[in-house]
This record gives sequence, structure tokens and C-alpha cells, in this order.
Amino acid sequence: QVQLVESGGGLVQAGGSLRLSCAASGRTFNGYYMAWFRQAPGKEREFVARISWTGGSTYYADSVKGRFTISRDKSKNTVYLQMYSLKPEDTAVYYCAAGPYASTLLDNFNYWGQGTQVTVSA
Repeated sequence: QVQLVESGGGLVQAGGSLRLSCAASGRTFNGYYMAWFRQAPGKEREFVARISWTGGSTYYADSVKGRFTISRDKSKNTVYLQMYSLKPEDTAVYYCAAGPYASTLLDNFNYWGQGTQVTVSA
């Protein structure tokens, strides 16, 4: 019954921007951590960014630090990933996730969205 639904993916040129959204429903996420992961073709799924639902503390992978911003709107039960200065290396399926720990590991997140494709052309 818990659902995470991503939207906002698409095709963009290198240097461009995109904002992803994750609409959450089915439970309250107080005390939980919301995160974005991504998976490029032929690669393992990797951590991108995390935010604590209650306090709003953030944490980023080094590869996106300074370019991506994670945020949440409690009134809308929605998490966002604002992406600037996109590179071809950012091309991947982006997944929204939720879990009880301040973690970067896939196994520590028990709720997942369906994913949204982000393609960055040179």
C-alpha cells in the first residue's frame, strides 16, 4: 500500500537542468530517511542523495555534490531532486527510496519507486 511515484525524467543536453519529483503515500515518514539512487546501463545501482524527513538534514555522493539538491515538501508528501550542470555520466534510471536508517546501502531502504529515466546528451 505504500507507494513512491517518481516523475520529471527526460532528455536534456549536457549543462542543462532537470527536477525530479517523488510523491509518497500510504504511511507517515516521520523518523525515516528519503533518498535518491541511480543505475546506469551495465552498472550497479548507486547512492545519490539523502534527506531526513523530520529534520531535513542532507547528504550527497561526491559525484553530485554542488550540482544536485535534495529537498522535501512535507505538506505535499513529496521529495525532490534538483539537478544542475548535468553531464552525460549522469545518464541513468533514477529511483526514489525510503528507509529507517541514515544509510547509503540499498538493503537499508525498504520502499522503492518505479524509477524515471534521465538521459543527458553530449
